[in-house]
Amino acid sequence: MSKKKKQKKKTHVQKPAVQLSQCMIVKNEEKNIENALSWAKDITYEQIVVDTGSTDRTVELAEKMGAKVFHFEWINDFSAAKNYAIEQATGNWIAFLDADEYCTPEDAEKLITLLNKIEKNPELRNETAIVSTPLINLDDQNKAFSVYRQRRFFRNLNEIRYQGRIHEALTSLDRVTNIDDISIMHTGYAVSAYKGTSKTERNVELLRAELADRPDDIFIKAYLADSLNNKAKLENPEGSGADPEADILFEEVINSSIITRVMKKKAYMYFMQKIIGDPDEYPEYEELCTKAIDDFNDDLDFEYMYACILNKKGKYEKAWEILRKLESALSESTDHGETIYIKADPGLLYEQMLGSAQGLSDIGNVINYATVVLMLDKTKDRILNPYISTLMKNGASEEEIIDLLAKVYDFNDPGDLMQIARAAKSCGAIEFAGNLMKIAGELLGY
Repeated sequence: MSKKKKQKKKTHVQKPAVQLSQCMIVKNEEKNIENALSWAKDITYEQIVVDTGSTDRTVELAEKMGAKVFHFEWINDFSAAKNYAIEQATGNWIAFLDADEYCTPEDAEKLITLLNKIEKNPELRNETAIVSTPLINLDDQNKAFSVYRQRRFFRNLNEIRYQGRIHEALTSLDRVTNIDDISIMHTGYAVSAYKGTSKTERNVELLRAELADRPDDIFIKAYLADSLNNKAKLENPEGSGADPEADILFEEVINSSIITRVMKKKAYMYFMQKIIGDPDEYPEYEELCTKAIDDFNDDLDFEYMYACILNKKGKYEKAWEILRKLESALSESTDHGETIYIKADPGLLYEQMLGSAQGLSDIGNVINYATVVLMLDKTKDRILNPYISTLMKNGASEEEIIDLLAKVYDFNDPGDLMQIARAAKSCGAIEFAGNLMKIAGELLGY
């Protein structure tokens, strides 16, 4: 009697709703490539690296990490290289970040959760082809110095491609969903990232070539102004980034009716940063703020900038009124249009509130907001020094000052004690500083 073989039942493996392809173009990025691939390793379906002529270990390291590496001959066209990378992708969503950009592990998890939510909800799926998020520029101390909104996560659709030889942008402008709680970190504008490179000169050269072909293109003018601003900042990190040619170009950007809001916001910020340090220019600064608030009526950043100039002019009561309104708006809702600066770094708002409180001699709020700011970053001596000075002028004893500072600083940490001692000494509290130094020395075994 023959036995029939038991046939195995075929199991159908369902594809995940989101197959995320991470894409990037690179050249000589051996310092960044491992971090660039690591952040997305656990959430991506595939990782695609298009090399445009590296002479270092970039390709070797990318292959070692499991990325699919392709080669593209560089033709001075970022869009051509990026579109080639997209064409290699087989996932239904694409994350297109540069090698000097990354998401935190927490935001990577939020991203894949969001994309799955979009795919599983018919309404969201129909209205979302691109996800826009803040991109935070970090300096050499890994601290944010500017924030802009970028479109780096999008569906793998034929109609979504990059255009422009440099400062390339996606062709599709509709079905965009703005997200605020997922950010891209960018280290490429840190001074150290540009040392020994010719990136800024290359960018300016490419943009000048584009502008020669299309002399009336306001988008190219905006990107050229931005590159000239970045070049000026790199050449003089302590300066405002002002450049005579950028002045002319950014003026056109502000008056344009077709430029993107991201670039128009950059133009406003450029002029504000240029003149904020000159008291003679304060009237122009106020005028810029008023115009920007009219152009961006759902953007709290410009109201914050207006409060900053009011503080500088000594109009503390009006500044305080605006700042309290902003604080309430940020705590009561998450939808604030294109606001990104004070959302990315709430310490900016609290520092200005502290300034208003000091100007109004409101000791209660000086204590409150100085504590808040220092809890966010206790290394800020520019806050600690005047804080101790204000407490002393208002008759606070050493014990009372210690009780307040203990909310932020560890009085068993010699480093914290020495920081407070330096601040106390700068305020003229020599005996107080000496006592703190003595305790610090004992902790260190001196």
